[in-house]
Amino acid sequence: MHQTLYLKYRPQNFDEVEGQHHVKSTLRNAAKLGKISHAYMFFGPRGTGKTTMARIVAKALNCSALLPDGNPCNICPTCMEISDGSLVDVIEIDAASNRGIDEIRALKERIHYAPTIAKTKVYIIVEVHMLSKDAAN
Repeated sequence: MHQTLYLKYRPQNFDEVEGQHHVKSTLRNAAKLGKISHAYMFFGPRGTGKTTMARIVAKALNCSALLPDGNPCNICPTCMEISDGSLVDVIEIDAASNRGIDEIRALKERIHYAPTIAKTKVYIIVEVHMLSKDAAN
């Protein structure tokens, strides 16, 4: 299967992320203690690991064999499905392409459904700054 380089070499746990030490330690400790918040906002320049961190947090939330240090195991079925982007309960939405109020309304309607496979349903919304004014409100 063909895979782009940035996906092939994307970090799969907190230890593999370079830099962002304060963010890594905060999120890892939250995962270790089971106290991950209901929402996080990652911002910064392109290529700093915002989406990668969000995906790792999604793994930590749903991993069936979370390691004692707070890292996801990356070998359970849930971790593997999140890594390859096939888990239906981790939804990644590109707000640049889905920027209208109708798309946000549809998203709000789907939020009320319980996760099908994973413990927790996770929505990762990238490029939020591209939402229309009405959709952002």
